[in-house]
Amino acid sequence: MSDITHGGLFFAEPMRNRKFVTMMDGFQIKYGDTITGLLSVAPLMSEVIWVTSTLISLGVTMAVILDLSYSLSIWISAAVAIVYTLLGGLYSVAYTDIIQLILIFITSWMCVPFLLISPASVDITTTSFNYTFQPPWVGNVTADRAWIWIDIFLLLSLGDLGFQDFHQRTLSASSSATAKLRCYCAAFLIPTFGIPPVIIGAVAASTDWNQTSYGSPSPSEQGQTGLILPLALQHLTPPYISVIGIGAVAAAVMSSTDSALLSAASIFSSNIYKKIIRPQASENEMRWVIRASVVFFGLLGTLLTFLHTSVMAFWILGGEIAYILMLPQLVCVLFVGFSNSYGAIVGFLMALLLRLLCGESLLGIPPTIHFPGCILVDGIYVQHAPIRTICMLVSFTTILLVSWLTSLLFDRGIMSRKYDILRIKLQPIPQTDLPQTGLPKNNDENNLEPLCNNAGHSCPQTESSC
Repeated sequence: MSDITHGGLFFAEPMRNRKFVTMMDGFQIKYGDTITGLLSVAPLMSEVIWVTSTLISLGVTMAVILDLSYSLSIWISAAVAIVYTLLGGLYSVAYTDIIQLILIFITSWMCVPFLLISPASVDITTTSFNYTFQPPWVGNVTADRAWIWIDIFLLLSLGDLGFQDFHQRTLSASSSATAKLRCYCAAFLIPTFGIPPVIIGAVAASTDWNQTSYGSPSPSEQGQTGLILPLALQHLTPPYISVIGIGAVAAAVMSSTDSALLSAASIFSSNIYKKIIRPQASENEMRWVIRASVVFFGLLGTLLTFLHTSVMAFWILGGEIAYILMLPQLVCVLFVGFSNSYGAIVGFLMALLLRLLCGESLLGIPPTIHFPGCILVDGIYVQHAPIRTICMLVSFTTILLVSWLTSLLFDRGIMSRKYDILRIKLQPIPQTDLPQTGLPKNNDENNLEPLCNNAGHSCPQTESSC
């Protein structure tokens, strides 16, 4: 909810007023085509990874409740998402999301009463702080894990600001006021959609699973907590209610999958293909590029689901790309006038290297840097320091320091202009003689011009059909 509020307060208006098509358009204006193309790989990967995590969540749920194979469930889900994103473009995202959100709200709340009256479960208020069938479902934050919770809170609160599919909604709005209104409404509505999942989890923690068709030991003891939603629907509700529940899950997943697909296609077509690969591409060619991109990134995300079946692993990977690598970059592009290409490149590489050195147990990467509080648990090192936020702040600080230092060196003549290979500040020349390089005229944020003004090609996100 916090990131949506921040998006409405600080990001929606400047990006919408400059008529950006994607969040990378500001990079294109300030840093040029080549640097933006390289940086665009990060948001592309985060969107593809988001497609993967949503497909896994739906595939696992369908496999449990409908007794379908995992592979078949994944391919069916991917095919549906790709087809209706191809047919409708941004309209499929906008209008189907409305239908899907209504379905989520109605069907998820329909499941709650049946879960609460299940004979195998007891009152969730009695198990909130007391050990009954398993540990209480309301936990506590110990001192040694406080920084981990703070780190996750900041990731959840600010991480979405580095996703293109978040800004896709505001950039496609008819006005800045409408864009901000969408953010404020979403900040109010999202918590209400989170209530049923919390209740389902609480009921599952208050259930004697030995009295259900699932049997003993419980899902938590078998390491199946990631499947608790479909398991609860399958074993604690009537069959027809579990089918309705899978409909709610499918609606929730599809509303995310189509957004991620179109976001990835928009970044590739607008910021890479049109600006670097084929600047002379026609409108019709761009439409086909968008179609092909949706199919390609959809298939890529689908194939990744067979490398790992953990939603959490992909969720963490995609969220960290957005939070650590892209959020500091976007803030500097929009709000720091002296940031330049050198700072962007060094900050990006520094954050990436530092995060890899911190390790990630879910991805099987051992830590090289052991921050204070790093301990060995069951043969795996666990970092108790807020490593994600540390990496993000290091990235932001590096961008500022390197940008300031390089600007100082070139502006004061300490280093010759011939070494300014990225041309962070061009020499004043007549407007008519300015070569069409795609590089910015200067680094002043106030001189940013709208990138997409219908001059020669269409804006991918505003197409009525792909």
